[in-house]
Amino acid sequence: MTTKVVKGSLWTLAGQVLPLGVSLITSPIVIRLLGAEGYGVMLLVLLIPGFLAFADFGMGMASTKFASGAYAAGSPDKEARIVRTAALIALLTSLPAAAALFFLSGTVVGWLNVPEHLLGEASLSLKIAAITFPINLLCLIFNTPQLTRLRMDLNTLVNSGFRIIGAITIPIVIYLGGGLLGVFIVLFAVSSLTLLGHLFFSGRLLKGLFQTSIEREAVRPLLRFGGGLVIAGAAALLLINLEKLVLTRITSVKTLAYYSVAATFASMITLFSSSMIQSLIPAFSQLQGEDRRDQLNALYSRGIRLNLIWVLPVLVFLAVIAKPFFTFWGGEDFGRESPMPFYIILGGLAFNVLAYFPYATIMASGRTGIFAKLYWFELVPYILLVIWFTMRYGASGTAAAWSIRIIADAVILFALAKKIGGVSFKTQTIRSFTGAFAIMLLPFAAILYFRELNPVVIIVTLISTAIYALIVWKVVLEREEIAWLSNKFNSYFAR
Repeated sequence: MTTKVVKGSLWTLAGQVLPLGVSLITSPIVIRLLGAEGYGVMLLVLLIPGFLAFADFGMGMASTKFASGAYAAGSPDKEARIVRTAALIALLTSLPAAAALFFLSGTVVGWLNVPEHLLGEASLSLKIAAITFPINLLCLIFNTPQLTRLRMDLNTLVNSGFRIIGAITIPIVIYLGGGLLGVFIVLFAVSSLTLLGHLFFSGRLLKGLFQTSIEREAVRPLLRFGGGLVIAGAAALLLINLEKLVLTRITSVKTLAYYSVAATFASMITLFSSSMIQSLIPAFSQLQGEDRRDQLNALYSRGIRLNLIWVLPVLVFLAVIAKPFFTFWGGEDFGRESPMPFYIILGGLAFNVLAYFPYATIMASGRTGIFAKLYWFELVPYILLVIWFTMRYGASGTAAAWSIRIIADAVILFALAKKIGGVSFKTQTIRSFTGAFAIMLLPFAAILYFRELNPVVIIVTLISTAIYALIVWKVVLEREEIAWLSNKFNSYFAR
């Protein structure tokens, strides 16, 4: 199971990185073709349906959780009925929202101060986005048979393949005169092809997918599971975006720019762990029950330990290159203002990377209401903390408030996962990391002392990394993992 989860996570990671790379190339072309004003309107129209993300009532995640249980029990007919039931619920809850957005598109873009000469095109674009919206939600449901079987290669092929095609096609369509409306026609086509791709592959994996019956007994559990996600999602939207609004209000838009660049660059470290979610939830769902508790705990512990191994050196590497990167990318102002918030955010992300495992455990147990209670409980203290820290310390204070919440959230999730899922992370493993962790603090201390990348910082980083790797090899890795790595190295160099 561990191998399947890792392979699936790597496929999902590739599915995030490749479209991102293509987008980095095509986005500047789109900006120049549409102009800054047209590009801003495009982003605005893309953003609006995002506020309706929970209109599917959490059925994308619910389908994966409950269908995984049916698959593990060897009941493909029930699995297919659950997928169809989730799709029906998602349509019933999302179509009214999509219809409202469709018919009120002109009012919405007018209220958002879209330039008058772009109002008509923006309104039509939003109508197409409204039609595309439920199609995207169905994609998150009909890929379930791929996820339950951990076939992330197929899921990535469909999702990322068509995203890449869309990213390449959009500037061509604009160049040929399609304008803003052409962008959303392309996105509609991409979403439709993605849904057809999921239907094709999922239909081959799950033969009874295209029947018409539903799983009536699953309706209430699906709604209960999804309801928790909806309530949690409302609070999560505020928790995710709140500090940026407070920072802008208290300081300035320019300070927000420095902070946002730091936060965006730092969030790259979560790509792999977030990629694991699509593999972890079905895997953990299939290991529910007392008779499989040992397997669940072994997968949970190994995943956390392996993430600890890579996250420490990556954190240090990002901290070391931060100032020269920000200076090169954004100029002297960014090189001066962005590094300190960046360092503070990295501290929170070190915990956030590991928190994906207890999060997936709780999600697989079906207790989504926990997240709703947790996020709403965190909201008011977080608002006060952000305001206080930002008023006193500016962007660094905002970053500190964010990291404090993330660390507290991670600690609570680990405790809840132990209580709800019966999983735990051995303290012996944590102690084995003590020496390695202390060694990797040296480069970070050096960069804080010198405030720039110099030969001393580079030498300290290289020596510390070598010692860290030795400690990991001798103390942290288990025997079967060392044997597996040795076989891989030997087979590679034997070619």
